[in-house]
Parts: sequence; C-alpha cells; structure tokens
Amino acid sequence: MQDGELTPEIDENEKWAKKYGKQIDQTFSGPLSFSHLHYTRCLDDVNHSSLFDIAILGMPFDTAVTYRPGARFGPYAIRSGSRRQRELRGYSLSWDMDPFALGTRIIDCGDVPVNPFDNALAVDQMEIAYSTLLARPVVNETSSLQALSLDGKAHPRIISLGGDHTIVLPILRALHKVYGPVSVIHFDAHLDTWAIYPGATTEQSRVTHGTFFFLAAEEKLMTNTSIHAGIRCKMNGPADIDNDNAIGFQLISTDDIDDLGIPEIVRRIRKRVGDSPVYLSLDIDVVDPGLAPATGTPEAGGWTTREVKRIIRGLAGLNFVGADVVEVAPSYDHAEITGIAAADIVHDFLSMMQLERPPLPKNKRSPTHDEL
Repeated sequence: MQDGELTPEIDENEKWAKKYGKQIDQTFSGPLSFSHLHYTRCLDDVNHSSLFDIAILGMPFDTAVTYRPGARFGPYAIRSGSRRQRELRGYSLSWDMDPFALGTRIIDCGDVPVNPFDNALAVDQMEIAYSTLLARPVVNETSSLQALSLDGKAHPRIISLGGDHTIVLPILRALHKVYGPVSVIHFDAHLDTWAIYPGATTEQSRVTHGTFFFLAAEEKLMTNTSIHAGIRCKMNGPADIDNDNAIGFQLISTDDIDDLGIPEIVRRIRKRVGDSPVYLSLDIDVVDPGLAPATGTPEAGGWTTREVKRIIRGLAGLNFVGADVVEVAPSYDHAEITGIAAADIVHDFLSMMQLERPPLPKNKRSPTHDEL
C-alpha cells in the first residue's frame, strides 16, 4: 500500500478484526519461544535471512547422565519459564537495563535435532550445529570479541539450553575452532573433571556429564585459567582435587560464600579468567534443591537463586563468547520453580553479555533511576 492510500475495508464477516483488532499473544499463550523472541529454525536458514548477534539454542540431550534422566525436556521447561519475559517488558531493576532494548539482535534458533539413540552421533550433531551458527554473519560487530577470534571476524554468541552437561564438550570443540582455548567459568555442585569412569570400555562411553571437562582438557580446548563456583559434592578423595587443579581449574566451594562474601567471589572469578575468551556454564544444581529441585543430581546446601544472580551481575564486562544453563529436568519440578529460575538466569546472561562493566548498586545510581 502506497502513502496516501486508504486502509482497505475489513470484510463484515471478519468480526474479530473489526471489533478487537490484532490477534496478540498473552504472556501465557502463543507459540513457545524464549521470552517471546522471534523464532526461526536457524539450521534450516541456509540463506541467512534471519541474522542475529545472540541466539538461544536448545540442546535436548540427556543420554549421558549417571543418575536421574529427563534433561532432554529442559529447553522446553526453560522457555516455558520465560513466558512472563518479553521484549517490551525486559527492564531489570537489578541490572538497571533492558537487554532487549540495546539494539542487539536476539532470536530463538529452536533446538538441535539430536539423536536419542546414538550418543556419538548426537555429540557430532551438537558440534556441527553450534559451529554452523558461529559461522553466521552478525548484525552488530563487537570489537573486543572480534579481536579475540582467530580469523579476526565478529561471530555470534549462543546461549544454550540443556540438556545434560555433556553438551559442553561439543560446544567447546566448536568454540576452539573460532577462539582457540577458552577460559571456563563453571557454576555447579560437581567438578565434572573426573577421569573416565570404570567400565567405560568404548570411546563413546568415556563421554558423560561428569567427564566432559576431563576430555576437554585432553583435547586442549580450555586454558589453565578456568574456575568452578558452588562446588559441594561428595568425592573419591583429595586426589580428585589434585586432578582438578592439574586440568586448570581453581575451586570456589559453596561454603566460601559465607567466609568470603559475594564481592570477593566475584573478584576471584574475574581475576582468574582475565581478558581471555570466556565461556560460562551453569548447572542448575548449583542452586539449592529447595529452590531448584528439578535436576538430575541434586546436592543439599547450595546457593540461593539470588546469590547466584548477584554473582552473575558482577561478571559483566568479561569477554563472554557463549554460555549455557543445563541439567534442568522438569519431571522433578514443583510449580515450575526450577524452569522459572533457569529462565531468569538466561535473562541475566543476556544483560551480562552486553554490558561493559557490572551495574552500579542501586544506592550509587543517579537519582533519576530511583523509584518513588
């Protein structure tokens, strides 16, 4: 329709349009995408018609777990938990910003169609999918990350929704081709650096949600400046810690939050990873199971959701090349509290990736930001 033309008359039988106008989805209705973002099957988009700077990507894989299965339904649960978030209602008081309003193109790329019967095939599918999206052109170039990439180009960033924690191995393989070794910030109750489990007699049986960092270290996918946060699991003994240190991790335990406080934990994480390319992986079991019960290997005595979110806010400005939330298994949830917590953490990731520095505490902001 050209300027100056009259709006076409609506047929008298189109009673909805005549009386109410557009069909607008409510927060609790409509097709499911993360935060009601534009949804496209990006792996099918071979002509690059939907460009993006940050993508949400589901990886519904859970066939390498050692205890309770069900994380294949995690991407759906996290998207469902995000329904009250949306582009026109994304402002966060804690961050003093709306991650959807900064000009960054963020879309939901759907799920990788992983094979549930063949783990070797599934791991390859996840690596190829991630590499495919990393190679796409971006809408807005980010100079700091462009300088860190091996080819000198800007690459999209991906927030992955797991899925069990094994998904990080193919992700790190894909990232290594673009950035070389990366530093990992790992929020988890467990180390996930264990050597190969007894009885793993085939190459693929070595790959589990508890050994993937061990394998990533063997493949030299990580720097020796990685760090765990929130560890509290049972172990075989002190040798597990020695092995963990040898792989390149420092360890912040759950109890350290009482002895050190959140600012010191943030300081140690930032100092550890420095200016290197950083990948952040968050297992939802870092949160206490009273607040996030829907996970495969729960451990009592975890951090609160609020504590985790405050630490994440303190990490803004690092050179994040990707992130994930994994091990959400909604069959064990109550009133969607785990899915909602995971979705809120992903919202924090979107802010964390775009800010050049952590947000100021509310009492130190400009008075124009204060509420009545």
